Amino acid sequence: MSQQLIDYYKAIENSSAKMLDAAKTEDWEQVVRFEGACAVLIEQLRERAASEQLHPEQRAEKTRIMQRILNNDAQVRYLAEPWLMHCEQTQQGQPQYLH
Repeated sequence: MSQQLIDYYKAIENSSAKMLDAAKTEDWEQVVRFEGACAVLIEQLRERAASEQLHPEQRAEKTRIMQRILNNDAQVRYLAEPWLMHCEQTQQGQPQYLH
């Protein structure tokens, strides 16, 4: 069963890599799509992790996977900064509504 937990980490890593690829091509809709996929996988992982544990050798693999995910995330954030600034500047000229 703990292999399934590692599979979740690998799926999150795969989705984060696709998110990075989309950010490199400035396909922000795809970035958002893969970010949503990551969120779903993370929630599923949390549910599973509540009742399952990784073996010691899998914990090391998890650490390596998490480092790659964090690296992908940092690169996406770096690439998204100009796009986010553009969105922020665009919204400054529009009235803000609170609902």
